[in-house]
Amino acid sequence: MFASDQIKLLAESGWNACESVREGVRRAGLPLPTADYLERAFDTPRWERARRAVEALTAHFRDARFADEAVFGILLVPDPDKLDTRGAVDPAMRADQTGKTGKGAVDVVDRALPAGRLVVEPGADWTPVATVTGPAGLHFGSYEEIGAADAGTFTVDGVDTRELMVRQIWGARVLQSGNELPDCEVGGGWTFTLFPGEQLVDGKAASGTVLHDKVRFRLGRSDRGIAVVRVCPALVVA
Repeated sequence: MFASDQIKLLAESGWNACESVREGVRRAGLPLPTADYLERAFDTPRWERARRAVEALTAHFRDARFADEAVFGILLVPDPDKLDTRGAVDPAMRADQTGKTGKGAVDVVDRALPAGRLVVEPGADWTPVATVTGPAGLHFGSYEEIGAADAGTFTVDGVDTRELMVRQIWGARVLQSGNELPDCEVGGGWTFTLFPGEQLVDGKAASGTVLHDKVRFRLGRSDRGIAVVRVCPALVVA
């Protein structure tokens, strides 16, 4: 049931259902993650590991603030040698996500940001990751508070999930979301996702958000811990 449900969700996600994203995937030389592809690409044991990872994350973080709003599921992260999701993507991919074309669709990336960490390495066209797949993540305070927390707060199945709170995963989540963008002010509560897995840049913390029809990779105060600051724990399903 888990595998069939996730395959259906992924087949209907932005990767396939959002035309501009779908065409960008094709231009990148990636196979479209259709239901047929996903059934062929990932065997039953891998889907079982994916199920256990999603359940482990859900159970571990069930008492976190906003856990009742966070949706855990499977995110597909593309091969970064073909489609790098750590920063700006081809503006044409955003056309059906933000309703903007040309220069208006260009992502906003703080110039001081380095390339960012890869937690999914090149080699596989698509890698499943268990993480938050809904509009917003969990609240654990500021970058500094999260970094200073006891490792047990974030460790699931022996993995410190803070290490996977990076731009690569958030960027893939934005694309997979199609035109129902996460961390976006449209339709309700605006949030932004922190990346504790990335190093500070001149004392500032990296985060991602969608604001005023722009996908934004930003730097901001590392001690900012208001309720709109969110994180998305993750486990790579190897």
